[in-house]
Amino acid sequence: MSLSHPVPKVWLVLLAGCAIAMIGFGVRSTFGLFLEPITLAKGWSRETFAIAMAIQNLLWGLGVPVAGALADKYGPVRVIALGGVLYAIGIFGLATAETTSMLYISGGIITGLGVAFSAFSLAMAAMAKVVKPHNRAVVMGLGTAAGSFGQVVFSPLSQAAIEQHGWQFALFALTGAVLLLIPLALFLPSANQTVQAASATQQKLSSAVREAFSHRGYVLLTTGFFVCGFHVAFIAVHFPAYIKDLGMTAQVGGFALSLIGLFNIAGSLAAGWIGKHRSMKSGLSFIYLARAVVIFWLLMADKNPTTIYIFSSLMGLLWLSTVPLTTGIVAQVFGVQYLATLFGFVFLSHQLGSFIGIWLGGWLYDHYGSYDAMWWAGIVLGVAAALVHWLIDERPHERLSHAVSENSASVK
Repeated sequence: MSLSHPVPKVWLVLLAGCAIAMIGFGVRSTFGLFLEPITLAKGWSRETFAIAMAIQNLLWGLGVPVAGALADKYGPVRVIALGGVLYAIGIFGLATAETTSMLYISGGIITGLGVAFSAFSLAMAAMAKVVKPHNRAVVMGLGTAAGSFGQVVFSPLSQAAIEQHGWQFALFALTGAVLLLIPLALFLPSANQTVQAASATQQKLSSAVREAFSHRGYVLLTTGFFVCGFHVAFIAVHFPAYIKDLGMTAQVGGFALSLIGLFNIAGSLAAGWIGKHRSMKSGLSFIYLARAVVIFWLLMADKNPTTIYIFSSLMGLLWLSTVPLTTGIVAQVFGVQYLATLFGFVFLSHQLGSFIGIWLGGWLYDHYGSYDAMWWAGIVLGVAAALVHWLIDERPHERLSHAVSENSASVK
């Protein structure tokens, strides 16, 4: 039976997916730059802004499994387009909020849902479905690197806009940027279009979810991803303010976030290569342990711009390099039929970690005037995550093995 719409070319899907990841994640990565100017302008505490960002991350996490299920069933086009609209409304509301309630609703709830329904994980799932299995980790590394490139681009541009035209103008510009997600989504395949990575077996969604949560490795992977969220969200939101507290300029903070994104391009591509040629769980254990070491070094080192730039570069290599490996394990163990949904539940754990990292960072600072306790917590959690990931069984589920055997037998 012929399809009513032609299947998009693979290279077009990959380009559109990378562009969606670049804009969606790039804009999201700039919000930490607005902590100080917004709180000073409105007379709010850092905890107040941190609560809004924590709510945003929580709604992002809660929304991704829902968005993933809808994308797996109906295709990513309408889901990401809806996300782009919500994303724009939320950022516009953040720019015009006059009360803390509006801050929480616009910058927290609406923006969080917008990020969830336009999440780079949805674009990456679409990208993974149009390539052959042995190239999935590489493609997901490419998508993650594109998100990091967005951080490289949007962080310095946003900081420059804040300094030259004010924080409200910068947020209005970001509102326009996320509206570009809508036309870009049109280049992704719809649900009924044939892809390279068609599943060997057809499951119901409920069965796939039960299967995943009964798998010990999936539970461990979900648990460990909490730590990734704790690390990156705390740093993304509070690191620029931490740098200012050390007596350095806002430009150092903006450049530090840009360095994280720049070096994460290399880290994400390297993680994609590891996923294709080496054990993905071992790669994740190394990344989390290395994060703990890098954070410990920051605490022990003299605090100056050079130290900040070295830390940002090293942390950048480890920043989102967890994503292609984590997504790759889900795809390798369970297949790609419900990849967006199953990764969505793993990502929910990530966002719970983000919520704790952002809120607790603001609460500790307002009560004790320091972020040191958060850095030490990051070290302990990094070591724990390294151990958790080492215990994961990353072999394909026996259901996939049986399906491959049956397909081979039928061909013979």
